[in-house]
Formats: sequence, C-alpha cells, structure tokens
Amino acid sequence: MKTLLLVYASQSGHTLQLANAAACGIATLAEEVSLRQLPALQAGIDDLLHADALLLATPENFGYMAGALKDFFDRTYYPAQGRVDGLPYALLVSAGNDGRGAVQAVERIARGYPLQQVLPPLIVRGEATAADLAAAEELGATLAAGLSIGMY
Repeated sequence: MKTLLLVYASQSGHTLQLANAAACGIATLAEEVSLRQLPALQAGIDDLLHADALLLATPENFGYMAGALKDFFDRTYYPAQGRVDGLPYALLVSAGNDGRGAVQAVERIARGYPLQQVLPPLIVRGEATAADLAAAEELGATLAAGLSIGMY
C-alpha cells in the first residue's frame, strides 16, 4: 500500500478545511493509498521518508507560506537530501487575495529537495466555497489515484 503524507499549517481553520476536503478525496482510494495527515509542526523526517507522495497545505501569510510549513522544510531538508529525490507533491494554498507568493516560495524550496510537482497548485482566495472544497477534494483524489496506479 502506498502512503500519502498531507502536511498542513492552519491558524484560522481555512487551510485545515481545505486539507480535510482533500483528505476526503484521498479516502476514496483508502484500499490502495493510506493517508497520514499531520500539522506541519508535528510532521518530521520519518513521516517524509515513509511517504510515497506529499500534499502540502498552507495559508499565504504576508506573501509567503506559513511559518509552520517553512519550519517543516527547515527540519527535514538536510536529513532528506538524496532520500526523497523526485517525491511527487501537490500544493493547496488558502489566500486572502493572491496566493502566488506562497506558491512561489514552496516551489522554490521543493526544487531544492528535489520534489516533483505532479499537479498544478490549487489557490483558494477568501472564504472557501462549496466549489473550492470540491476542487480540494478532487485534488486529493487525483493525487491518490495517480499514486495508486503508479503514475508517479
């Protein structure tokens, strides 16, 4: 069975709402893909090394990713070197009005690991609507489906 690690940071609950929607999508393939969902401050190198794919969820704070997600990257970067090359990942961003700064920051760090982005980032601006939650669920299901069939 493949393992998908969902690492999220959420201060207001908006990002957690999107992460939970993505988790519902991943759960549709629970027989093929196991989900490990952790707050960024609790996720560590062992979680990363046991993952077959990674879903990151962050708010955009001051045009950047959440500090908790940056902390996850800081704690795992050197121990992960040469051990996660090409690990597939996708990204969810909850933004007040833009989101591109957080996307650029995560993509820059992901290239350094190097991780492989397999789906376009989902940026949700403002309060999540039913359509936004459905898009997050679809992102989770798509990532899990690709992982389950060996697409990445």
